[in-house]
Amino acid sequence: MTTLTLYELYEKMYAEMGPQGWWPADSKIEIIVGAILVQNTNWNNVGKSLANIKKATSFDANKIAGLDRDELIEFIRPSGFYKNKSKAILGVFQWLSDHNYDFKQIKQQYGENLRKELLNLHGVGDETADVLLLYVFDVSVFIADNYARKLFAALGQPLFKNYRELKKRIKNFEQFTLEEAQEFHGLIDEFGKISLKNEHDFQSSFLADYSLTLN
Repeated sequence: MTTLTLYELYEKMYAEMGPQGWWPADSKIEIIVGAILVQNTNWNNVGKSLANIKKATSFDANKIAGLDRDELIEFIRPSGFYKNKSKAILGVFQWLSDHNYDFKQIKQQYGENLRKELLNLHGVGDETADVLLLYVFDVSVFIADNYARKLFAALGQPLFKNYRELKKRIKNFEQFTLEEAQEFHGLIDEFGKISLKNEHDFQSSFLADYSLTLN
C-alpha cells in the first residue's frame, strides 16, 4: 500500500485521467446558476434547467436578474427545490448587479471576507460558496463535497460526517495553483461517478492500492 499526500493524489489522478476542464459551463454567469441548481440533485436535471434559462436569457446577467420569479421557477423546475433555488438565484444576481457584475472588483473589495459575504446570501451554503470562489472568483480552495468524502474514506481516511468536518482537515492547500484546484475538483467528481458507486468499482480502479494522508 502506497501512501499519498493530497497533492500527490492530485498528480496521480491527473496522470491517469487527464484534464477534466471543470466547471462544465461556457461562462461564469452559467457557472453561478449551475452551482445553485446542482444543490441536492444530479447534473442531468441541472442541464435541463440550464437549457431553459439559456433559451430565455442567453445567460445575460441582467436578463436573469430581471426574470419574474414565477417564470424562473418554471425554468428550473427539473432541478427540484425550485422555490428556494429561484429565490437564491435572484438574490445572488441582485447582489452581483449591485456590484456591476465586476468579479475582480468584488474579490478585491471583500478580500479574505469574500467567503463570509457569499455565505450571507440566501441559498448559498459552504459547498456553493467554495464553488463560486474557485470557478467564478478565481480563489484556490478545496471543495469537500460528497465525492471527496467518499474517496478519502476509500483511501483509508475516516468517513467525515459533513462538508465542514473534512474542510477543517485540509491543510497546505496553498500549494495548489488555481488551475490545479479546479482540475482536482473535476477529477474527484468524475472519478466518483465511475469508481465510487460501490466497493467493487473502487477495488478495480487505479487507486485501489493507495492510501491518503492529510498530515
